[in-house]
Amino acid sequence: MEGILEFFSLALGQRALIASILVGTMCGVLGCFIVLRNMSLIGDALSHAVLPGVVVGFIIAGISALGIFLGAVAAGLLSAVVMTWIQQNVKTKNDAAIGIVFTAMFSIGVMAISKVSREGAHLDLDHFLFGNVLGLSNADLYLTAFITAFVLLSVVFFYRFLFATTFQPVIAATMGISVNAVHYFLMLLLSFAVVASLQAVGVILVVAMLITPASTALLLSTRLKWVLAIAAVVGILSAVTGLVVAVYFNTTPGPAMVLMATLFYLIAVFFAPQKGLLFRYLHKRKTQLKIQLEDTLKQALKLDERSQLTMDNLINRLGFDKAGVKRHVNTLKGLGFLSLSGSSLNITKSGVEEATKLVRAHRLWETFLVKNLGLTEEQIHEEAEKYEHILTEDLLDEMEADLDYPVADPHGSPIPQKRNEPVHSLSGMMARQKAKIDGVQINEYLVTRLWRLGIGPDDAFEVLSATDHTIVIQMEDEDQVITVPVSLAKKVSVVSER
Repeated sequence: MEGILEFFSLALGQRALIASILVGTMCGVLGCFIVLRNMSLIGDALSHAVLPGVVVGFIIAGISALGIFLGAVAAGLLSAVVMTWIQQNVKTKNDAAIGIVFTAMFSIGVMAISKVSREGAHLDLDHFLFGNVLGLSNADLYLTAFITAFVLLSVVFFYRFLFATTFQPVIAATMGISVNAVHYFLMLLLSFAVVASLQAVGVILVVAMLITPASTALLLSTRLKWVLAIAAVVGILSAVTGLVVAVYFNTTPGPAMVLMATLFYLIAVFFAPQKGLLFRYLHKRKTQLKIQLEDTLKQALKLDERSQLTMDNLINRLGFDKAGVKRHVNTLKGLGFLSLSGSSLNITKSGVEEATKLVRAHRLWETFLVKNLGLTEEQIHEEAEKYEHILTEDLLDEMEADLDYPVADPHGSPIPQKRNEPVHSLSGMMARQKAKIDGVQINEYLVTRLWRLGIGPDDAFEVLSATDHTIVIQMEDEDQVITVPVSLAKKVSVVSER
């Protein structure tokens, strides 16, 4: 610990720390757009393709931070333009075009460094490949700070354009945003980030600092602004902790930073809310338990209807292990759905209501599969067993309205009806009676169903005829005659005229 504190008290340690923070922030933020646009390979390509520009800048300006920066940026932009041109104008796959360009540029860079080194100039290839954050000069640090500020301010200023072209490029184009211009500007920022990261992590590892913190942030949030903030924090933590690890173990800082970024990513993989493996495992277990509890309750209702509800019959009906069924029964007892007194097992009123919802969902889904998808009666049971647990009340109401409120499923079994019948329904009216449609119906999907027939809230009408199957009404304002099925008319709330 004393050695680490002593290192950071030195000027080179302080420069390395500041540079690490700057690179971590810049790469984290910019990497989010790279990952979201599926441009990770382009980031890797540009990090290699800048090498010839580094050599040219060195030949022209010597060991000058500005000269090397300009040369690298020029090489990066040239590579981006060539890759994009090949992708758009040549019958070559996108990833193949990227691979062709960056390997060619990187090879030119390696050959150029080899030639320069033979002529006596000192240009260490390892520093560009793996970084040397400890060798940063004040000029390098100033340049890195300037590039970081430019990149971050650009992201803030052009956020709306980057957001639109990242998620909805077609809509962005119709809004007058030049998608190609934003793409090339992002390539410029990416080239800047790659060059600024050369000294810290090198061209080989800079792609990890661009991709890994961004990927970590995307596991932790779905809102872009939060993703950008989290990626910046993860980038800083990765760079700083990597530098500390490198000092402690006396190893190369660049690879240590990448390993720390990977460690944070793995932590997010396992423990991230919503998307983490642990959360998904617990959610899966919770869902399985919910399904087993609901199956237990539904089978208890079916056995109770036959006066056969006992623990042994329930175990035989479910096929679970005996201990598992007892646990589920105790849980349902705690919820007030079952009652257990000695060996006597009974289903409560609230248990009947809850189980009836499952039966309703099962039989409505079977009816939907047969009527709308054309499946046979033999094909629908297993499918309905699965979906009865995930269909919401709103979806069931919509499905029931679209099916014209069926009373039986394809097997002939009655479909339980919701206990929210209207006080005065259309089906209860006689011929020549006048009324108007109630402005408030039992659910919104019933309003939609009426609207499809041409009937709106508060519309006045007169009943022309009523049979066991249909109600024929005439709308007062439009003289339009509409036939309403009785199954639907039973659900329609009306206000009678006095």
